[in-house]
Amino acid sequence: MVFSFYIPTKVFFGKDCIKTNSNEIAKLGSKALIVTGKSSSDKNGSFAEISSTLKNLNIEYIRFNEVEANPSVETVLKGGELAREFKADFIIGIGGGSPLDAAKAIAILASNNIDDESLFSGQYKNKPLPLVAVPTTAGTGSEVTPYSILTYKKINNKKSIASPEIFPAIGFLDAKFTETLSMETTINTAIDAMSHSLEGYLSARASEIIKPLALESLKILAIHLKKISEGKKISFEDRENLLYASMLGGMVIAHTATTAVHAMGYPLTYFRNIDHGRANGLVMAAYMEFLHNNGRDLTEILYTMDLKDPGEFKSFMDSLLGQKESLSDSEIELFTDTTMTSKNIANTKPSPSREDIKEIFVKSFH
Repeated sequence: MVFSFYIPTKVFFGKDCIKTNSNEIAKLGSKALIVTGKSSSDKNGSFAEISSTLKNLNIEYIRFNEVEANPSVETVLKGGELAREFKADFIIGIGGGSPLDAAKAIAILASNNIDDESLFSGQYKNKPLPLVAVPTTAGTGSEVTPYSILTYKKINNKKSIASPEIFPAIGFLDAKFTETLSMETTINTAIDAMSHSLEGYLSARASEIIKPLALESLKILAIHLKKISEGKKISFEDRENLLYASMLGGMVIAHTATTAVHAMGYPLTYFRNIDHGRANGLVMAAYMEFLHNNGRDLTEILYTMDLKDPGEFKSFMDSLLGQKESLSDSEIELFTDTTMTSKNIANTKPSPSREDIKEIFVKSFH
């Protein structure tokens, strides 16, 4: 048995965990740049709690609230410039995957005045600033990953930064900030978490220490997504469980990375503006069928999720996704070509051919 395991993030989980552990923030410096989306952190109370905490600690801060969904390279370059001008000691990212991904890139740029190509290199002259991550959705697990996914117009797709230097220093996980999420966003982000754990378990880089984390995440997500699909109300405890499962999924992909599902989801998001989690979900059932038809043993995953076979997995996903989008033949060809350029394909076991990817798209959307 051979594996490595590395999660340097100090995680605090539970209601009011920011207030009860604020001394951890004080250790990072006296000036912070807070990175948020445009309004969600105001609606859910997370920005107010962080800003109040910083004031009590006598930490000076400014806010960069220009992060859009699927943040662009241009946006993080702007945020990095602001961080350098302010001479920030550390970065605080508040929000879903987009603000957290942007905050990681800004942490790099705050200490490295570099261009976009150097940003994606994963190697930097100066150590990125420490990052505090405050997730307000239960899906990305970004608070415990070394990745930042950005929209990169030069390649007409999304592209990832991967570096152990952008693991957050601290993660504060308080499910109260997820209580204002719409049911649609709750489902889409939970599907994203599910894709992380499912892909990680099945990836070429999966290890024995990762598989139990993935299965625990999938078990929790299946229970709560079934509850949602049946129209039942979800409680605060349910939202805590979803946030916990999302964190586990992040720990999984921190070691395994993702596979063809994410590679196929990226062009759906870039070209069709389909939510990231939903995009993954739309191709997931056909991906599972591809694996099953090519000899992968899915028994443990399906058993953990209380599903009998790939067909029942498809029915489960259909119950969550509702009416599906349609793709033209030309879109399928373009998205297939785009997918095949992704390094995620090599992490897929067995590695799919172009025809395999095209068939997954066709089965998912026709």
